[in-house]
Amino acid sequence: MSELENIELFEEEVISIRRVTKVVKGGKNLRFSAAVVVGDKNGKVGLGMGKAREVPLAIKKAVADAKKKMITIPIRNNTLPYYSIGKFGAARVVIRPASEGTGVIAGGAVRVIMELGGVRNVLTKSLKSKNILTVAQATINGLKSMNNLGDIMGKRDIKEENDLWQ
Repeated sequence: MSELENIELFEEEVISIRRVTKVVKGGKNLRFSAAVVVGDKNGKVGLGMGKAREVPLAIKKAVADAKKKMITIPIRNNTLPYYSIGKFGAARVVIRPASEGTGVIAGGAVRVIMELGGVRNVLTKSLKSKNILTVAQATINGLKSMNNLGDIMGKRDIKEENDLWQ
C-alpha cells in the first residue's frame, strides 16, 4: 500500500502533433512529433517532446519526457509571486501576477501550462513568435527562473515573510 500512496497523479494535455518527414534514398520516412504538458495542478508542471511512427506512441514518449523535465512553480495566493519574462529562441512570454478572481488570461500553450501547473490567477502576453513549441518552452523558462520564498529570504538574509514583500 505504501507504494500506491507515493504515486502522484498527473494530468496530461497534448499541445501539438506534427507530421514530419525525412527524405531518404528510397522515398520519404513519415513520423509524428508530439508535444505534451504534464502537471498535477498543485505547483508541478513539465513539457516534453516525443517522436515515433505512430501518434499514440509519440504521445507516450512525450509524456515520459515531460515527467522527467518537471519543474516546481512558486505559487503564492493562487498566483505567481512576481513579474517575469520567459525567453526561448525568438519567443518572449510576459508573465504577471494577478489579483484574486482574475483567472488565467493566456492563450494556447501558455494557458495549458498555467492551468496544469496550478496557477489560478495570472496575466500573460506572448510576444514575437507564434510557434507553439517555442512559446511553450519560453513559458517554462520564465517559470523556471522564478525563485521560491525560501531562496529569496536566504539571499536577502530576511527572517520573516512580512519583510519580504514590501
